[in-house]
Amino acid sequence: MTLTELRYIVTLSQEEHFGRAADRCNVSQPTLSVAVKKLEDELDIALFERSKTRVSPTPMGEQIVAQAQRVLEQASAIKDIAIIGKDQLGSPLKVGAIFTIGPYLFPKFIPHLQGLAPNMPLYVEEGYTATLRQRLRKGDLDVIIVALPFTEADVVTQKLYEEPFVVSLPAKHPLAAQESISSADLANENVMLLGPGHCFRDQIIEACPNIQAKPSDDVTATAEGSSLETLRHMVASGIGITVLPESAAISRYEEDALVTRPLADTNASRTVALAWRASFPRHKAIDVLREAIFKGQKAT
Repeated sequence: MTLTELRYIVTLSQEEHFGRAADRCNVSQPTLSVAVKKLEDELDIALFERSKTRVSPTPMGEQIVAQAQRVLEQASAIKDIAIIGKDQLGSPLKVGAIFTIGPYLFPKFIPHLQGLAPNMPLYVEEGYTATLRQRLRKGDLDVIIVALPFTEADVVTQKLYEEPFVVSLPAKHPLAAQESISSADLANENVMLLGPGHCFRDQIIEACPNIQAKPSDDVTATAEGSSLETLRHMVASGIGITVLPESAAISRYEEDALVTRPLADTNASRTVALAWRASFPRHKAIDVLREAIFKGQKAT
């Protein structure tokens, strides 16, 4: 039994497909299949039920996969501990951020981080909160940037900044004549949202619940985007309006095409925070990352 085999069965359990699991593990499908079968033979138990369309853990397989996940987390912690005696700013730092933060925050802080820690290679990626949570737990990422609330066992969170939400709309829209917009003003508007799975979508619905109070047969009410940039393009084309975090509202369109207005009667905002494993030993790396982010925010 090896750590590699344990990583294979954990990934296969998550993907429920040999091909996708093999891609994530950067191996061929036969290699992964042989390794999983070898582990099953060693344990003398079937870990997965296999069909033409899906692979799912058996009841005993679920227990073994859960234990394998814990073993992988502990193995990652051992690697982290070994780094303590080395230069904390000399090893790569792997940073993840949710889709609605990464594109707007990365360009701001990366130049400052390079100045503060020029010998620390940086790896960045974007993902959903649920995906980043898993990758943080497994040690694939060292620190993630998320919106609170975020709770996870043995993970430390630290607030970075508060970011208000604003309404983005065409400059010729009737609401653009107002200095601010209330949540009630949005009730009869086609407010476009990100698709399910984005925590920002849930935050908007919580802050302005009346934007969903529309007839189910209202086709325009179902308009969704895959990213904040897609929503901005849709607004600029006149399809509807949307609500954005302030960092995403800086427009590359001419002012006569797209404008933003604050939400007047709600404290709609999000708290952006860092999250890292409590066992992560490179405290100096976290400190310089936080300082770089603060510098980037002040520069805007």
